[in-house]
Amino acid sequence: MITIPFEEKCGQEMVIQKRLEQFREKMAEHKIDMYFVPTNDYHGSEYISDYFKVREFLSGFDGSAGNMLITQKGTGLWTDGRYFLQAEAQLSQTGITLYKSGQEGVPKINDKILEEIPEGGMLGADGRMVSAAWAEGMEKMLAGKNARLDLSYDLAGEIWEKRPELYHARAWILEEEFAGESRLSKLARLRGYLSEKKGSMIVITSLDEIAWLLNIRGNDIPCNPVVFSYLIVQEKECHLFAGENIFSSCDKKELEEDGIAFHGYGDIYPYLQGISGKEHILLDKRTVNAHIVESIPKNCGIEDVVCPVIQWKAVKNPVEIKNEREAHIRDGVAVTRFICWLKHNIDKIPLTERSVAEILEKFRQEERNYLGASFEPIAGYAEHGAIVHYSATEETDSYLAPENFLLLDTGGQYMEGTTDITRTILLGGKATAEQKKYYTAVLRGNLNLCAAKFLHGCSGVALDYAARQPLWEIGCDYNHGTGHGVGYLLNVHEAPNAFRYKILDEPGQNAILEEGMITSDEPGIYLEGKYGIRLENLILCVKREKNEFGQFMGFEPLTMVPFERDAIDVEQMNEKERKLLNVYHQMVFETISPFLSVEEREWLADACMPL
Repeated sequence: MITIPFEEKCGQEMVIQKRLEQFREKMAEHKIDMYFVPTNDYHGSEYISDYFKVREFLSGFDGSAGNMLITQKGTGLWTDGRYFLQAEAQLSQTGITLYKSGQEGVPKINDKILEEIPEGGMLGADGRMVSAAWAEGMEKMLAGKNARLDLSYDLAGEIWEKRPELYHARAWILEEEFAGESRLSKLARLRGYLSEKKGSMIVITSLDEIAWLLNIRGNDIPCNPVVFSYLIVQEKECHLFAGENIFSSCDKKELEEDGIAFHGYGDIYPYLQGISGKEHILLDKRTVNAHIVESIPKNCGIEDVVCPVIQWKAVKNPVEIKNEREAHIRDGVAVTRFICWLKHNIDKIPLTERSVAEILEKFRQEERNYLGASFEPIAGYAEHGAIVHYSATEETDSYLAPENFLLLDTGGQYMEGTTDITRTILLGGKATAEQKKYYTAVLRGNLNLCAAKFLHGCSGVALDYAARQPLWEIGCDYNHGTGHGVGYLLNVHEAPNAFRYKILDEPGQNAILEEGMITSDEPGIYLEGKYGIRLENLILCVKREKNEFGQFMGFEPLTMVPFERDAIDVEQMNEKERKLLNVYHQMVFETISPFLSVEEREWLADACMPL
């Protein structure tokens, strides 16, 4: 998080306004009429390190998604439904206009650019921070007004006096006992693809793709064990562009023995500029930044492809699946022990949103092979739970009371895999009829999606309805996707598998669900000013029977933590749903009770008691 000095806290709005004034002065110097600021880094990452938090520095809004458009007359910020409430609060009195993406009557940012760019004007952006696809599309759009796109300037860097360093942390090798496949085997697969496409090289810049392909991990982005790097793979060569001395001598030797040649992190650009001969280069323009493509000589042919590594890493191999089950048992033990502890202490000691997140982290730290959180914890008590991706700060940290809901969305990175779980916990007293109504609807959606049976060939678009139906029946909905793919000791959000009802018009974004994919199942409901409810399990796609109608598929839950029994209205659930919950709770008890104390086991037995 980009911090503002303590003495300026009370005048944060003025600080933001001053920064925007300085930014506009730089725009004027470079004759730039509009400037686009994405939430991004040089690799198209969703979560970014502090060095790249330009949008947060210029706006004060610290959600994980959002784009800014700055002109001499005003500034707009676009974000999605997860952050509407948070953005409204953080942008208040800054002079920045919030545009709620996807809402009726709200213009898209590209439409706003085309509307406001002057005839013959200039749109600026940092060419390393935008994708090649975005740049190409923008140039075509601007041509209609004889306007141009200038990707030469990092204007934020010109005014950001105490910008955090671009830090390269120590990296390490993930052994095959955890990865399940050697890097040579993975590289051979990629070279086979390269041969099929008659390509001479493929350029990969997505950090999780590089980490998976080479079986390396790092700590360059908090909670995301990736390494700031670029990769070029050829028929007989493999070039890794990364920080200096980030690997131990032993690890570097192992990589070199497997044919990996090392280069400096920033050397990717001169390396590409120095290509001689007419090469056929494969890359994904949706993720590769515009400056990378600009660096490739014009005599080379560029083929825009969806990198196959995206699909390969999404389908977990048998070793990864076995390890993921183990990771979720340990995570289930930690979270269940924490909930038991919280239930017994909520009315005994002062607790806040941040302190309970820290206490849960300590429970996880007691588990073997735990490496750290998989994302910043979301702990929203009462009305804060209605802010979908709320993150408590020193200023907003609320004390908990033995009443109402605590929404707790957290996850862990283990050597055996990545976890992500949300539980909405009733902190005391009896749930109201309204609370039970909504909690039960969300629970039914979670159970029904996990129980879905479908023919192979379905994507998450076909199944999203199973989770939303109980809420749609009562005229409610949630403004986010139902589920996202999860990496193996990698990013907690991973393409291409997902559950959503909207079809995305992008290559690779409506993936068929395959055996071995791990996806979150997380319906919710958010009542502004009251509370939020979200229930999330990670579920594994598995094969069911195969017959004359085709291959049937289904899911198995990986997450092993009980739901909030005291918030359930049993009358809302049909017989099948009750059975689904009872079977799940029996599985939870049998799986994790052996690792609990007597007191914890007794509490879990009550929590998992059949309806």
